[in-house]
Amino acid sequence: MAKFLFVTDLDNTFVGDDKALLDLKDRLEQSRQEYGSKIVYATGRSPLLYQQIKDEKNLLEPDALILSVGTEIYLDGSDTPDSEWSEKLSSGWNRELLVSTTTGFPELVPQPDSEQRPFKVSFLLQEDVAQRVLPQLESELQKSGLDVKLIYSSGIDLDIVPSGSDKGQAVQFLRQKWKFVAEVTVVCGDSGNDIALFSVGSERGIIVGNARPELLQWYNQNPADYRYLATNFCAGGILEGLKHFGFLE
Repeated sequence: MAKFLFVTDLDNTFVGDDKALLDLKDRLEQSRQEYGSKIVYATGRSPLLYQQIKDEKNLLEPDALILSVGTEIYLDGSDTPDSEWSEKLSSGWNRELLVSTTTGFPELVPQPDSEQRPFKVSFLLQEDVAQRVLPQLESELQKSGLDVKLIYSSGIDLDIVPSGSDKGQAVQFLRQKWKFVAEVTVVCGDSGNDIALFSVGSERGIIVGNARPELLQWYNQNPADYRYLATNFCAGGILEGLKHFGFLE
């Protein structure tokens, strides 16, 4: 048993099985106290929606928060996004131009104001039209000279963010800051916006048993012995994966 960097998505990954979550929280807190492990939540939620789930599920206080699909990093309980990360994302980002370009697509329904963030513009996009709309949108954004990335997940959520930003890049930033090697970094997820967690390096990856089709398809197309597909759901799947990789007994 040694210290490790634990990074997890929240909805339908860390959260979703209350009984297993209690056990997992105990084990993680113990590892943090005894070995100095670090706990990070990486979620598509905004600060407002994160606070709601944190209170509702009585989540552990994390060492860092990656919010709004990787566009904001908060360290040690701070209310202010990490300035070094924000500065990294600001180069080439033009929110006004991005928003005006998207107005030509009536299929894009803006998400609530709380989900529109300095480095993230978010829409609802129905799955049946997404395959047609996304390539057209990408092409229009490129024509406008915007260096952005489209992240579509759960068959409904579309987030447009700076190209150098996603959950995976944010994890690399923290990993280097805290000097954890990939072999002792664990990332956990269940949906399309978690692919970035698994694809950026050789961190140990746990894909929970209830993972969505888009993540399972990616996993099957990108086999690697440092990724583990659990049979159990949510926190139960994470516990199973942490034992598989030898981080928990």
